[in-house]
Amino acid sequence: MKYHMIAFFCGFLLDLMLGDPRGSPHPVRFIGSMIAELEEYLSNHVSSDNVSCENDARRHVKEIWSGALLVVIVLLITFAVSGSILFLAYYINVYLGTATEAVMTYWILAVKCLKDESMKVYFCLKDGALTEARKAVSMIVGRDTERLDEEEITKAAVETVAENTSDGVIAPMLYTALGGPVLGLMYKAVNTMDSMIGYKNDRYLYFGRSAAKLDDAVNFIPARISACLLTAAAFLGGKSFSGKRAFIIYRRDNKKHESPNSAQTESVCAGALGIRLAGDASYFGRVVNKPYIGDALRKVEYEDIRRVNRLMYIAAFLCEFVCLLVMSLAYLG
Repeated sequence: MKYHMIAFFCGFLLDLMLGDPRGSPHPVRFIGSMIAELEEYLSNHVSSDNVSCENDARRHVKEIWSGALLVVIVLLITFAVSGSILFLAYYINVYLGTATEAVMTYWILAVKCLKDESMKVYFCLKDGALTEARKAVSMIVGRDTERLDEEEITKAAVETVAENTSDGVIAPMLYTALGGPVLGLMYKAVNTMDSMIGYKNDRYLYFGRSAAKLDDAVNFIPARISACLLTAAAFLGGKSFSGKRAFIIYRRDNKKHESPNSAQTESVCAGALGIRLAGDASYFGRVVNKPYIGDALRKVEYEDIRRVNRLMYIAAFLCEFVCLLVMSLAYLG
């Protein structure tokens, strides 16, 4: 436990200092490549079967089972590889094991990366470079961005930071604290599968169902913990935020999303900032109708990207502190 705590803290510091250096090897990239290869193989295997239109139901069942098989294979390989590396490092030397665990923890967290990518949008908008801002926001959102105006670009960036405060920061931190980097990387594998094949379109509606449902399940509790931490951050963050309004809007709007988890953090951030988020958006050329989250007490402005990042950082530090406190009590007990 002692070495796990040291590694957990050092990994957090490494993420704050280094972020995600481009071009460096990263396990999430390897997991993404593995998912892509398996998806292509399994999808081709299903499509190669001579199934008539009359048997669409049987085809859909096969797609569901193929998608479930992908999930199992990815999780087993992630567990085996990460577990073997960590076991071998600790077997050789406890200090090597601690250092290895710290680096693996650093790979799992995404505090600085999330801030840096969203702030690229902020600086483009600040400079009046709308075309560049659209390109920058397209790197962090799944919606169509070609026709977004300044307010829509800002909303997309704010929503991404709000949602990924749970998916990219708090949830992986909680799972890593609970089960070390092996569990943390398995969570990242689930999250990566959902982001790659968890779409409700013609290609992935059935094939990606297992990944999407599993992602909803593993994020259910972390999303609600993230909402609590962001609400606390709104109380602690200064005059730019309203903790009271964050709590009120959360209570009212936390279910206004098709996903059981996404509106948890979005509603808190919308309330804290006094803006309205969500609404209709275009995905793969199709407009998806979504309810609004929050109240439009003022117009959305690009400074909100900086503000929501501040909320995210405060929540991350609070989560790190709470995790270390719980681990310390467990170690001393």
